[in-house]
Amino acid sequence: MDAVIRLLRDLIAIDSVNPSLVPGGAGEAAVADRIASALRAGGIDVEVTEVAPGRPNVVGLVEGRSRGRTLLLCGHMDTVGVEGMTAPFDPVLRDGRLHGRGSQDMKSGVAAMVDAATEIARRGGLAQGRLVVAAVADEEHASAGAEALAASHTADGAVVTEPTDLRLATAHKGFEWVEVATRGRAAHGSRPAEGRDAILDMGRVLARLEAVDAALAAGPGHPRLGRASLHASTIAGGQALSAYPDRCTLRLERRTVIGEPPDVGLSEVQATLDALRGEDAAFDASARQLLSRPPHEIPEDHPVCRALGRALRRRDLDAAPTAMSFWTDAAILGRAGIPAVLFGPTGAGLHGAEEYVEIDSVGVCRDVLVETARAFCRPPGPDW
Repeated sequence: MDAVIRLLRDLIAIDSVNPSLVPGGAGEAAVADRIASALRAGGIDVEVTEVAPGRPNVVGLVEGRSRGRTLLLCGHMDTVGVEGMTAPFDPVLRDGRLHGRGSQDMKSGVAAMVDAATEIARRGGLAQGRLVVAAVADEEHASAGAEALAASHTADGAVVTEPTDLRLATAHKGFEWVEVATRGRAAHGSRPAEGRDAILDMGRVLARLEAVDAALAAGPGHPRLGRASLHASTIAGGQALSAYPDRCTLRLERRTVIGEPPDVGLSEVQATLDALRGEDAAFDASARQLLSRPPHEIPEDHPVCRALGRALRRRDLDAAPTAMSFWTDAAILGRAGIPAVLFGPTGAGLHGAEEYVEIDSVGVCRDVLVETARAFCRPPGPDW
């Protein structure tokens, strides 16, 4: 069995559910130990740094023998929860697919980049430049790991090894999480003159937000990312069947695309609330932003994209740029001045109860990363 698949099986077998998403989740400590061990076994210098108690980043460094560019390979170690899965940490190989939580998102990409780094180190290292390989914490929640990495390391280009079906992805969407609260007046259900229904008021908000999403759907969208969108995620309110609810809370997600202004989701919600107040002076509601992450894009002619594209074409793989709908740590790196492209293995079941990766794609991903690193890390020449 290929070393990269052995490593991947080990990573899947380790619970690394993000504790910020699932109380009591194991976090990244144990899987970080396994990744650090694999890098050290390949002769790579490793640093392990906690970004939160029990939640480390692992960074390996391969120094070239002369000056050149620095390439960063980056992937996250945490996973979402395992509800609905029967054996999430039992990596099962079936019909060329390896199943288990994190197999696609994104322990396969992590295994590929770690094995790429160790293969380079074992085969004499880099003639030029520097390779940094970083396994980070907390991408599935607030990206504390990527924030810490970007504050302490820099690079001329990066590959984030999220699952892209072996496609070169130059862009992805952003998101905003917004909380809306409507306030009513509690009263006995038999006395409507004394009460105000906060849940029905939220229904008015939802109807207006549905119209906002419809307008987004009808808009021109982004050439690669498509349309922005808005959806209601959670809602809560009320105390008893016989009482008017005095409060209702809605949490929604606004997916954003390149070209939209910062905080566009919060602005749309606030405009909705202002319109409802104008129609009804007694309407009482407020909104606040819980978290915002920007969309990301890298120029298609950036040297890291060109190096990766050449490696794909040499294998008769599709090198045409594409985009991902999901958000990634590439946006954190890009904001810190590290141009980042996405490239990773093929699979399915992202955050689902049946998650898998196609094992052949993991080896291909590893090999493409090796070739990309060797080409990109050399000093710029006339072909760049």
